[in-house]
Amino acid sequence: MSERLIDIVAAAMEDQCKQVILCGREEPGFTCIPDLPHADLGPLGGLNAALHYALGEGFSHVLSAGVDAPNLPQHLAEALAGEGPAIVESQPVIGLWPVSLVGDIEAFLCRDDRALYGFAESVKARRITFDPPLMNVNRPTDLKGG
Repeated sequence: MSERLIDIVAAAMEDQCKQVILCGREEPGFTCIPDLPHADLGPLGGLNAALHYALGEGFSHVLSAGVDAPNLPQHLAEALAGEGPAIVESQPVIGLWPVSLVGDIEAFLCRDDRALYGFAESVKARRITFDPPLMNVNRPTDLKGG
């Protein structure tokens, strides 16, 4: 049996985080939390939930990634570290977010805006590029570069 994308991404995150959580769905073997303030908000609902969870647990930052990026570098957190939030240019769901942004994301969601790039821009997130670019797997052929 081949390894699932979620397991590959989780393993990469475990090496860089004190705790890995899964937002927005239930998956056996993971600590799972629901999106906030409710489901169907896309990545911002998950990021909002993760920031609230991290704040409650006493963490200073959230390192976020989608399950469709199996080639996360071992130095992802280090590459994104710096002043304020940072995102990966080609995939803004991959980012490093200070928990101090809880109020900012709440206000952004109250405007009924769900654009992750829009939120990143509103909090002046730095955009980081990787060479080669991080993958965005949407179908099996994407894993083969096709």
